[in-house]
Amino acid sequence: MKTITVPIGDCNCASCGRDLEKRLGTFSGIAQVAANYVTQTATISYDEAHLSVAHLRELVQDCGFGCGEPLTLTAYRPDAGAAGTAVAIAPPADRAHPTTPPTEPVMAPHGTMAAGGGGMMHDMSDPLMAAAMEADMRRRFWIALAFTIPIVLYSSLGTSVLHLHLPLPFGVPRNWLLLVLASPVVWYCGWLFHSGAWRALRNRTLDMNVLVSLGVLVAYLFSVFATLFAPQVETSFDAAAMLVTFVLFGHWMEMRSRRGSSDALGALLRLAPAQANRIAASGTVQTVPVEQVAVGNLLLLRPGEKVPVDGTVEQGSSAIDESMVTGESLPVEKHTGDTVIGGTVNGSGSLRFRATKVGSETALAQIVALVRIAQNSKAPAQRLADQAAEWLVLLAVGAGLLTFLIWFFVIHATALFALTLAVTAIVIACPDALGLATPTAVAVGTGVGARNGILIKNATALEQAARIGAIVFDKTGTLTAGKPVVTDLVVAAGQTQDLTADQLLALAAAVEADSEHPLARTIVTAATERHLPALTSQGFAAIPGGGVCAQVAEHAVVMGTPKLLAEQGATLSATDQARLAALQAEGKTVMAVARDGAVIGLIAVADQIRPTSAEAVAALQDLGIQVALLTGDNQRTAAAVARELGIERVFAEVQPADKAHYVQQLQGEGFFTAMVGDGVNDAPALAQADLGIAIGAGTGVAIETAAIVLMRSDPLDVLAAIRLSKATVAKMRQNLFWAAFYNLIAIPIAGGILYRPLGLLLNPAIAALAMSASSITVATNAVLLKRIERHLHTATHEHEQTVPESQ
Repeated sequence: MKTITVPIGDCNCASCGRDLEKRLGTFSGIAQVAANYVTQTATISYDEAHLSVAHLRELVQDCGFGCGEPLTLTAYRPDAGAAGTAVAIAPPADRAHPTTPPTEPVMAPHGTMAAGGGGMMHDMSDPLMAAAMEADMRRRFWIALAFTIPIVLYSSLGTSVLHLHLPLPFGVPRNWLLLVLASPVVWYCGWLFHSGAWRALRNRTLDMNVLVSLGVLVAYLFSVFATLFAPQVETSFDAAAMLVTFVLFGHWMEMRSRRGSSDALGALLRLAPAQANRIAASGTVQTVPVEQVAVGNLLLLRPGEKVPVDGTVEQGSSAIDESMVTGESLPVEKHTGDTVIGGTVNGSGSLRFRATKVGSETALAQIVALVRIAQNSKAPAQRLADQAAEWLVLLAVGAGLLTFLIWFFVIHATALFALTLAVTAIVIACPDALGLATPTAVAVGTGVGARNGILIKNATALEQAARIGAIVFDKTGTLTAGKPVVTDLVVAAGQTQDLTADQLLALAAAVEADSEHPLARTIVTAATERHLPALTSQGFAAIPGGGVCAQVAEHAVVMGTPKLLAEQGATLSATDQARLAALQAEGKTVMAVARDGAVIGLIAVADQIRPTSAEAVAALQDLGIQVALLTGDNQRTAAAVARELGIERVFAEVQPADKAHYVQQLQGEGFFTAMVGDGVNDAPALAQADLGIAIGAGTGVAIETAAIVLMRSDPLDVLAAIRLSKATVAKMRQNLFWAAFYNLIAIPIAGGILYRPLGLLLNPAIAALAMSASSITVATNAVLLKRIERHLHTATHEHEQTVPESQ
């Protein structure tokens, strides 16, 4: 199966995405479709053996939607002009209207196509495309408003409510004047609703477009009939025109709100530079488009420039700002052999680096792809909302029909009165707010996460993180840095007058200089970092049983385990034995150093605990989450780390194949369990867990298996992911409650239930305004989720829930 994301056109409401999903899902070879009205994209998983990209695009167009080529990462090109690479949308199969592409694309396919429909419908993560969509909706609204104002003034609303009695121009009958004024509003400004309704009916579905189009056309066609055959009957041209105008206004405001939900993705897209400095074989530097850079090319990075692609530094040193990609706030020093990430910003140094990943393989492109797929995925709550929305459309049509029948046949109201209430009931029940309730929150939540180095692969993971009741942390590389460091230098009793700690380390480094053992490299690195003089050694040899020896400055120096040195005749004093026991109790690996047969000191090495690990564990426990430590290390080392971090449950000496068993054990206790790891041996446990979280500095297998990836390798980001999830779920619930409450209250009122007791009556225009207001409220409420960003990494958070849900 292959998964691609394509921009879609003519997606005018949340229901349109569901229409596309249902229709495409019926075709052979398509495994899954996730269409997103918020981002105007669709993520499609399909069988390459049966379908091609071109065939997929044809299927989307056959469903009545525009479709562009798969999105790829490119850069802003302010000077590209019309000839530059652009995103445009292939029109539905039954029409094609060429449209000039915008000049500054962000997401570009491999070609350019004409845009279909009345306006450009594009990837909303591109601010220029979003602006084009918004401009089209704004233009339609202002045209509709210009015609609707005189319609209202000349209608019964103007005469009876506003008490206006304007002279009719040229003596034209009032109904004919209203017909002329209303027709452009209904057929031009409202055409996107009629075309959307026709597409939905062709696909055998009912959506918001059907409801709006039905309401507008019923009011308009009834009025046309009255104008032609019953001039004495009051028309409702004003209702049809105001309905179109208010719905357009609501869509315009909604687009402005939705634009905020894709800010983070747009910011990531803008990181990609347009050009790169490629060094030719002759040594000359050529400035080329970044698309022409190939793996293996040698590139020059000047001070202040953006890194064009991923690569490995071959010459030079500098500090690079990686904050927008990894979330790391401080610049990262880069030297020969270090990796650089495309889209990051170089500091004051100059680098020459070899390209290792280009195009869609770069880290930035992978992040963008992950975020886009996450935003197009559906949370469990959204699937329920989608089903409810489909039933709500049927309920709206049924409510409108029932309203007309009761008022006309039972209460014996006039046909116009009954028809007005029927149209009002149909319009006010549009399930747009219900359809927007969760995708807007998911779009904002995943965007906030990406901006802070937390990559959430799908909406289900975003929702599930709020349910975590237990977290299992792998020790090495997760709570610890995964790199041993020298922690203690202990000069032996009786040697303190003749030897310092630095001299002890220098002797040990001289002996270990020719060793390839990881602990030997740790000791040599520690001596280098302290800028100690490099002593020369001769006659290096390894001692069976865990030791090495060499001649240093005419002294025979032996280094190894205390047990090995004791076997060599170099024993520890009682004082040093106590020191050794204390260090080992802390879970540290201790090596003894002997000179000329006498122990002169102890060197302790340990995998250093990350600076934020203790804070993260404490904060998680404050949330009521059970924290467990899982490691293949010995019980003593594991217990020492757990004691320092305040973790009570420890699973030590665990084989890689058995790690999943301990995760399953917690699940059996009723906990919704998350696993946090970084290595290949963590992959089975990550897969077994209800939610897998990978530390970003780990291996590709761990990252591939996990549902959430922490780019910064910071345990505090686990806490941040949970906080983000809780806040997102809260917004989902708020939005769903508002949408359900709105429909529960609005439909009976629109049907006239309060007319006789209170004299309260809504007309279609007010219904359209109320429906639009509900959608705007939901979209705006989701955008407010951005406020959580400043609390993500704090030690405490006043809005957190202290009791997590259990499985």
